[in-house]
Amino acid sequence: MDEIAELLERQDGVITRSQALAAGLTPTVVARLVRRRTWVQVHPGVYVNHTGPLTWRQRAWAAVLACWPAALDGRSALRAHEGPGYRWSDDGPIEVVVDETRRVAPPPGIRLRRSRRYHDAVQAHLNPPRLRYDDAVIDLADRAGDELAAIAVLADACGGRRTTAARLRGRLDRLKRLRRRAWLEAVLDDVADGTCSVLEHRYLARVERPHGLPRGLRQVAATGRAGRPMFRDVVYGGSRPRWRQIVELDGRLFHSSARARDRDLERDLDAALAGDHTVRLGYGQVFERPCETAARIAALLRLRGWRGELRPCPHCPPAAHRGGSDQAG
Repeated sequence: MDEIAELLERQDGVITRSQALAAGLTPTVVARLVRRRTWVQVHPGVYVNHTGPLTWRQRAWAAVLACWPAALDGRSALRAHEGPGYRWSDDGPIEVVVDETRRVAPPPGIRLRRSRRYHDAVQAHLNPPRLRYDDAVIDLADRAGDELAAIAVLADACGGRRTTAARLRGRLDRLKRLRRRAWLEAVLDDVADGTCSVLEHRYLARVERPHGLPRGLRQVAATGRAGRPMFRDVVYGGSRPRWRQIVELDGRLFHSSARARDRDLERDLDAALAGDHTVRLGYGQVFERPCETAARIAALLRLRGWRGELRPCPHCPPAAHRGGSDQAG
């Protein structure tokens, strides 16, 4: 029974019928334990050693053992790595990954995925076994419903200090068959290098150009406090003070340090002293709401003297265009 006790302790009170038999129990003893509700069935052939509600870790162990050999996948893998916290709800199905050659019918409450990288990507020695942290992040970002959701996955991972953009980028080089490979490479290269060219290009291609905004000047040299050189991402209006509208594109994936935030505030204060106005845009404004952002930038430019007209693009919802025109007037 020592082996049974060790299994139950290591697996948070969860055990399988096959494990119990391999440890020396007979089918009759297992049946009696279940009949007396010393063990309670969670999934076919998977039991927990109490009658109360299951913890999340017990649900995770039960899911992995029900599909064994298996490991936690996706958000369940990240939840296991990070532990409980504000990011996680313990409701919803447990995500599990198995080798691509296997055909498993998961019980209710389990979401299963097959992967050809199973043996390379899984940390089988952890309790419960799970996908490596970086692999889980990259897989989630690659499978996200849209680019902004993918960016949110990367932002949460980097912001939690469990990985870095550079480390994710290095792991990405070893992974094959990714749907968003080129895009993920570009975003992670930007973040690792401290630039935001992906964001800058998307701003030009989805906000400025298709909506008929004036062509902004890119990477405009300026002088900051104590004569330090710096560059403005986009400047509208040339040298006429009442026209100058600065757009700074913030490509950081997570909350920055107090020092970085202080630098941004200094840049904005320097711009205000020069008679300029600054707005800061991130991935949400540019990737998810480009048409609405274009309308609002157009309204700002008109306040500063621009006499052009906002032009709807093929993706513009009518409300976004009307909103920009109303504000501009």
